Amino acid sequence: MIHPHAYIQPLTFVLVHGAWADASFWDGIAAQLRHMGHNVHAPEYPGHGSDLNKNVTHAMQSQAVADYIIQHQLQDIVLVGHSFGGTVVQKTAELVPERIKRLVFWNAFVLNNGESANDELPPAAQQAFDQVRKASGNNTIMLPFPLFRENFVNLATLEQAKYLYARISPEPAGPLYEKLDLTTFYKLTIPRSYVDLTEDAVMPQLGAAYSWHPKMSSRLGLFRLIKGHGDHMTTAKTEPHHVAKLLYMAGRD
Repeated sequence: MIHPHAYIQPLTFVLVHGAWADASFWDGIAAQLRHMGHNVHAPEYPGHGSDLNKNVTHAMQSQAVADYIIQHQLQDIVLVGHSFGGTVVQKTAELVPERIKRLVFWNAFVLNNGESANDELPPAAQQAFDQVRKASGNNTIMLPFPLFRENFVNLATLEQAKYLYARISPEPAGPLYEKLDLTTFYKLTIPRSYVDLTEDAVMPQLGAAYSWHPKMSSRLGLFRLIKGHGDHMTTAKTEPHHVAKLLYMAGRD
């Protein structure tokens, strides 16, 4: 018989945010995980948060996360990537594989070797982002509010959507367009999980064509699938306890 009050395994989480976000994206979720007894870190990476320099590379971003892990002497970590953060997790895993207990991708990109995140976007999104990038004058992409409202925060009220939109900033475009050498990643044997929030509308719900799951998740080989309700960015703020529970189920032994 399975005991109804199962033991909570203390874990060390390192949480990596996605595009148009910073480390504060994790505040509510991190608080919930700590309340559950876990050790939680949410490092910032270049081009985000207080870093005003948008002329950054993907290598700078993944190296920053790896350096944080090393500097804080973290071991046996559950490395979580959300959205674009999945690509950062892929490269970070190459840099510090011996420190990672499990990789968790939450509605995140899992790129094939030699791909960029932009390669995985539907053609309409590629065209829209390319236009915004060229018009920016500083090689950044700012999400138009209609796209943010309908695809990123589709479960939000209009008031919530406006509140969240006021807190995003232009994303450095360079790393989104970099084609990544993931030869080493695909040789790693670190256990991995995929968390799929089923109302997430950032990638079209078209099965294998562009979807988070099963298209991205299937690239992980053997993996644990955890599903729950939620959209791309609202649920992290309105139901952090729900997301924390899903991440724990993804990360535990």
